[in-house]
Amino acid sequence: MTMALWASTALVLSCGAASAQSVPDPTQQEILVKTTILTFNDANLTGDYAVLHAKLAKPFRDQFSPDKLKDVFKSFSDQQVDLAGIVVKPIVPTGKAQIDKDGVLVLSGYFDTTPSRVSYQLKFIQSDLEWKAVGIHVDVDPAKK
Repeated sequence: MTMALWASTALVLSCGAASAQSVPDPTQQEILVKTTILTFNDANLTGDYAVLHAKLAKPFRDQFSPDKLKDVFKSFSDQQVDLAGIVVKPIVPTGKAQIDKDGVLVLSGYFDTTPSRVSYQLKFIQSDLEWKAVGIHVDVDPAKK
């Protein structure tokens, strides 16, 4: 049985045309993925979304308060799934990292964890001079053989 934990929300951004930003190198991508998912994990396990909120892109922070994030991710938080095991696993990209026409960096892949596989699609924009999340989608599914 698949347990999908959808943890994203629609966010309309007016990012404008893609800027001259380049796709981060693989090491930077791994740092972005792991820090985003681990911060998300901490928020879900503790019920305190202030740090996650602070690390999101400004347009996202302006639209969603920590309390709103808590509401949005309630079903994920209620299941108390601990994603900390990803820290020792390499990311396995499922698509090429790319910056779309709106300047959004899209990173997707999974961690080969057991007993469940952690899959993700994360979206980032340049905010406060660094890549910051504007979309978090995490699935926890039974490990694939």
